[in-house]
Amino acid sequence: MEGKRIAVGLDIGTTKIVVVVGQMNEHGKIEVLGIGKAKSLGVQRGVVTNIVQTIESIEKAVAMAEESSGLKIRSVVVGIAGQHIRSLQHSDYITREDAESVIENYDIDRLIENVHKLVMMPGEEIIHVLPQEYKVDGQPEINEPRGMYGGRLEANFHIVVGQISSIKNIGRCVKNTGLELANITLEPLASAEAVLSQEEKEAGVVLVDIGGGTTDIAIFKDGIIRHTAVIPYGGNIITSDIKEGCSIIEKQAELLKIKFGSAWPGENKENEIVSIPGLRGREPKEISLKMLSKIIHARCVEIIESVFQEIKNYGYDEQRKKLIAGIVLTGGGSQLRHVKQLVEYITGMDTRIGFPNEHLASGGDEELSSPQYATGIGLLMKGLTSSEIDIMAMEPGADPEAIKAAVEAARDQAIIEAAEEAENTEEDEETTETTNEAEEAPTTPAKPRKGVFESWVEKFKQFLDNDV
Repeated sequence: MEGKRIAVGLDIGTTKIVVVVGQMNEHGKIEVLGIGKAKSLGVQRGVVTNIVQTIESIEKAVAMAEESSGLKIRSVVVGIAGQHIRSLQHSDYITREDAESVIENYDIDRLIENVHKLVMMPGEEIIHVLPQEYKVDGQPEINEPRGMYGGRLEANFHIVVGQISSIKNIGRCVKNTGLELANITLEPLASAEAVLSQEEKEAGVVLVDIGGGTTDIAIFKDGIIRHTAVIPYGGNIITSDIKEGCSIIEKQAELLKIKFGSAWPGENKENEIVSIPGLRGREPKEISLKMLSKIIHARCVEIIESVFQEIKNYGYDEQRKKLIAGIVLTGGGSQLRHVKQLVEYITGMDTRIGFPNEHLASGGDEELSSPQYATGIGLLMKGLTSSEIDIMAMEPGADPEAIKAAVEAARDQAIIEAAEEAENTEEDEETTETTNEAEEAPTTPAKPRKGVFESWVEKFKQFLDNDV
């Protein structure tokens, strides 16, 4: 493992908590070294409601992941979700003092800092500022303004806002288990990394992550995030409806949903019956599969229509033909039979189920390729591709500084090799004089620039440290 970065993703869901430990192999695929799962206690609709129970659940999942990987986990990449998340669009600009100088990182950072000064509702905090198109001196549709000349720099932003108390509670739970926050990311964006291709993001696609407590939505177009939303119900409310409608306990309702459930009532006949064991010697209860599918169908229609409303809020009437890749369903709720067909019927958009197995190395645990692990795999990918070097897991007794040095050396060597390969390509196309100049150019690796979100994470870590 020497020289390879090991990352850890922590998905704090409403129904389960998942810890995934992994590294990138030489083919750019993820090798999962260990996984831990625990029933999520103390989380409702993506929001921590009982810190003590959530800490215990995290500790169980972490212990299981450490045992299966043989590594000691030090820090994690955590996802933010929940019904408190909302998003909005905003435009802002700055006036540059010297219009004859090129636009640099400093100018973009200053523009983004302006957005962070926006006044939100009481108790809310801006947690994500995502630049979309830029304008330079009125020239629109610029994706990369760096290197251009201009006096006025404008941009449209997608801003994600959440309740600071809910985010702090997640931070407290992680820190009280003895772990550090290596990074924080929005869970729909993590799921998107795991199940969407770059071609789909360019063509226009709607990601719908149906979890236990919430349904997360992310819309991409031209490779840019355009809209995010969180609907405050998911698979658990379907289970609750079955429990009430069939007068059975929650465990039996969940098993019924998984084994016999269908989002399309027309599939089952009236005489199809399943028998449920009675409680403590009572008579078994017979459940009609037709009635079961009607209960599931009614709630699924409500969820899908809420998703469709968010697509309309984005501008469905104008964008319908532009969202060429349609809808991608993921999360545990996407495994419900015929939910894909129901989504296509209600929205009229092409739909597929998103599996994270595209990024996983062959020969791994097939269970991880299930849509319910999309967020966990996406958080792991975030940790592996972050510009910050953080030793998130290591062998017991190993020296973290030595491992960090080895990882940095491996990364720098990869940068040098990539630069040399690009340089050799240029040499084949340029004149001899240009080639000699290129040979004299230094090949010192450039350190990746810290992203805006990473900067916010640093501020949030300091805020947590001061608060705790």
